[in-house]
Amino acid sequence: MHAVIRNYSGKGAKELFDVVEKSQESIEKVMRPVKDFVSYSAARTADGGFTITVCQDKAGCDESIRAARDWVAKNAANTGASAPTISEGTVMWHLR
Repeated sequence: MHAVIRNYSGKGAKELFDVVEKSQESIEKVMRPVKDFVSYSAARTADGGFTITVCQDKAGCDESIRAARDWVAKNAANTGASAPTISEGTVMWHLR
């Protein structure tokens, strides 16, 4: 499995996560169809938030990065949030 973390901070990040919090159904419609999707989570931080996507392979996570970018552009561009810092890697183990 592979995981990607998108960390949003700085100008507009809190506003972006206000939109994210209200948009679970919309985000779910974008993320569930991602190739080899395993899980998706969103969490708030003091200065914005982060999302975590786990897929069976890197290709799925790459697709999730594109899907998230497109979702933000379509649904939350007015927040002015900067592009996220992205961290990714191979999952060592995954609890459910």
